[in-house]
Amino acid sequence: MTKICGDASNFATSALHGYSLIHRDLVRMVRGGVVRMHQGKEGKVAVVVGGGSGHYPAFAGYVGPGFADAAVAGDIFASPSTQAIESVARRAERGGGVILGFGNYAGDVLNFGIAAERLRADGIDTRLLATTDDVASANSDDIEKRRGIAGDLSVFKIVGAAAEAGLDLDEVEEVGRRANRQTRTFGVAFDGCTIPGEHEKLFHVPERKMAVGLGVHGEPGIAELDIPSPEDLARMLCDRLLKEAPEANNKRVAVMLNGLGSTKQEELFVLWDVLEPMLREAGLIVIAPLVGEYVTSLDMAGCSLTITWLDEELERFWRAPVDTAALRHAEIVGEPEAILEIEAETPIVYMRASSTEGRRGGACVAAVITHLSEALAKAEAELGHIDAIAGDGDHGQGMTRGSAAAAKAAKTASQAGAGPSTVLAAAADAWADRAGGTSGALWGAGLRAFSTGLDDNALPSGDHLSKGARLGMEAIMRLGKAKPGDKTLVDALVPFVEVLEEKFNASHAIAEAWRAGAETAQKAADATKELLPRLGRARTHGERSKGHPDAGALSLALCVKIVGEDLARLDAQGGRESRAAS
Repeated sequence: MTKICGDASNFATSALHGYSLIHRDLVRMVRGGVVRMHQGKEGKVAVVVGGGSGHYPAFAGYVGPGFADAAVAGDIFASPSTQAIESVARRAERGGGVILGFGNYAGDVLNFGIAAERLRADGIDTRLLATTDDVASANSDDIEKRRGIAGDLSVFKIVGAAAEAGLDLDEVEEVGRRANRQTRTFGVAFDGCTIPGEHEKLFHVPERKMAVGLGVHGEPGIAELDIPSPEDLARMLCDRLLKEAPEANNKRVAVMLNGLGSTKQEELFVLWDVLEPMLREAGLIVIAPLVGEYVTSLDMAGCSLTITWLDEELERFWRAPVDTAALRHAEIVGEPEAILEIEAETPIVYMRASSTEGRRGGACVAAVITHLSEALAKAEAELGHIDAIAGDGDHGQGMTRGSAAAAKAAKTASQAGAGPSTVLAAAADAWADRAGGTSGALWGAGLRAFSTGLDDNALPSGDHLSKGARLGMEAIMRLGKAKPGDKTLVDALVPFVEVLEEKFNASHAIAEAWRAGAETAQKAADATKELLPRLGRARTHGERSKGHPDAGALSLALCVKIVGEDLARLDAQGGRESRAAS
């Protein structure tokens, strides 16, 4: 539901008034819509666009130099009235005639058509331009029956530029009809939208499904499919439009990847990352692409792809300068630049350990990091859930990403023949780089410090591990400024190190000492549920975390437990080898 609504029956008008207050340098509100604050020159063709509200930035967001002279706004998903269209068009008219642009919907066709008749009756030459870009709404034999959806932006932008350039009414109309014939759109939805004031969505898409071929008035799609990978989604959108390429199949195209209301910009960027190469592979030259929200459907989750095949004139108007609230740029000049590949990192050259024992030790460290990564991947959801109680919920993901990168780096270093210290240092740097955030930095620094306690030319001994653990703890406490009782990983780390050193110094085997330390760490981590956080983001939601253990302490306890299991296994394996030798 709409959270900021007020009187639902007045929602569209209130939103339009608020928009007009914000963009008073560009528009002024009139009965039924908005007109340019500074009108075009006398004799200019007036481009008036419109339709139902709920599609912002369409249509009011496109009023300004280089685009529309005015926009008419109906109620949510409803055609504006004949009276509103006529009134707004009269205010926008500058003596050169009027183009009325709208999507091909029954109510819009009726109301814009009647308004055009009335304007003509008063001597104002008025032409109708109904967009028909939605390939899912009718087959190619009935193009005139298709809906107008996100292609409104492409067609009307070109029309607006043609009018701004001084073309007469016949010429602007012809440009508009040609742009419409050359424009195709196809979209998908992951969930429906909600009318302001209502509590239920107009339609629902089952979980893990997407509706294919949706409209922008809350209509469901024509089919439901499993949500595909970005690559498969891009391929479906691209293939569907390329099959509909117009006869004048020019290779230069305007392309828009449009979000429908609640699909995040970053998601669209991920989709564009795989879509753009597909367009190039199809031989298309993409001119000034747009990725973002341009024609929405309230809070609908989904996206659409629009392609307009350009000729020389259409391309000139697509590139032309525009100054509106939602689209603003100078004239776009020059050819599309060659795709710049991400610069490859210089491969790291690892120093090969000079002894067989050192290389074996490096392999052992790499194996332990791999086991650590596998355990953290299994615990990702649980750690994320605990972190979400009083944090941002990303701890599980961060630990999984960091440890996976560490395992990969450790394996690479080990295969190069590196010793324990170098392998662990490589893992530490990769962990910090991939995990990011406070946790990633602390784990990276801690493991880096730990690595300095190891010897590249020897198997890790008890002395090495005990020393490394203390160095890692000191680095984490120094950098993170945390101490026991702050409800952080330090609450598990400090008792672990203390018990490890105590048991090892009392002549316990390192595997046994480590196991004792790990058990203590787990108890300490569980006990953090009684603490209130005093550091980090969680401190502002301290009371919420009471009764729940700290995710960082739990992940630390899990990690030392996994290392302890590997040490015990290696210790048992060493014993078997000794008995076999004797």
